[in-house]
Amino acid sequence: MESSLEKITSQLAQKAEEIAQLPAELLAVIYEEKWFKLFVPKYLNGLGLTMPQALAVEEKLAKKDGSLGWTVTLCAGAAWFVGFLDPDLATEVFKDPKVCFAGSGFVGGTADKIGEGYLINGNWTYASGALHATHLTANCQILENGQPVYSKSGNPLIKAFLLKRNEVEILDGWSYMGMVATASHAFEVKAKKVPLNRSFEILPEQTTLPDPVFKYPFLQLAEATLATNVLGITLHFIDLVDDCFWIRNEKRKYDALHLNYYKELRANALQDILNLKMEFYNIIEKSWEQLVAKHKITEDTLKSISEISRSLAVTCRESSSKLHPFAGLEAAKRYTEINRVWRDMNTVSQHALLIFPF
Repeated sequence: MESSLEKITSQLAQKAEEIAQLPAELLAVIYEEKWFKLFVPKYLNGLGLTMPQALAVEEKLAKKDGSLGWTVTLCAGAAWFVGFLDPDLATEVFKDPKVCFAGSGFVGGTADKIGEGYLINGNWTYASGALHATHLTANCQILENGQPVYSKSGNPLIKAFLLKRNEVEILDGWSYMGMVATASHAFEVKAKKVPLNRSFEILPEQTTLPDPVFKYPFLQLAEATLATNVLGITLHFIDLVDDCFWIRNEKRKYDALHLNYYKELRANALQDILNLKMEFYNIIEKSWEQLVAKHKITEDTLKSISEISRSLAVTCRESSSKLHPFAGLEAAKRYTEINRVWRDMNTVSQHALLIFPF
């Protein structure tokens, strides 16, 4: 992996931002390393990583470049749905070495069961990696012959669907200041008929593959993978702030009092993050050990994952804000690396799952 990371230069990350998507050079590395298939079993041409292993990869990629890390994380997270797909469909789909799933987490459409298929209509937002995805996932409210279907609990029945790229229309809906190269566009589907086996439900009892990772609760999987991205981007930002500060010091010649203030502030901020990082990975390891040994993660451990993921994200945001002024105007200058990383940080950290500390 390390040799592949060396190919991902700051210039390549800047190119990705300029064209507002991951360029062919970056995608070639991703396909070679199978990063879009972190959780996909090896017999389906994936990496088959454990949860702790996957998070470590995602953190490294996010530290290298925010858009890269986020796109891999979200696409690999969507491909995690392989554990819930019809087995024959999964085998067919993952024959393609460049297979990439993108998707949206909210219920943006309907799926009307008519005969031996579903008629899909709707639109969905924030599908990271949409421009190079081979498939997109979409949550739909289930209808049958035009009438709503309800679950046993009396709620509208919701299922996810796997759609082929040529069955959807990508809409240019990503116009935010950061994470520009994630191409997190919207997409829509109009009256598209798909077979019954394209539907799936993300429930522990619905898994179609035996690997423990597919029993990992989706909420904590999402919280943890997003938190690692915030972590990686923040560590990158802190390094860049330090570079900027010492370059400024060569010209300004700060006195000992000011130098010591900055050094102490940076050391404390970094240490707070590293302490939480260690705690974060420890609880992830614990959760994985419980899952492998007992096929279930305890409620206390799940609660701890949610809490530490949020605490890590909040601390990263606060630390970045404290250190930001010491980069000077370089951080405000367009097209600099630190400006891109700062914008990425202040975009990705707005994710609804991580804005509250509890």
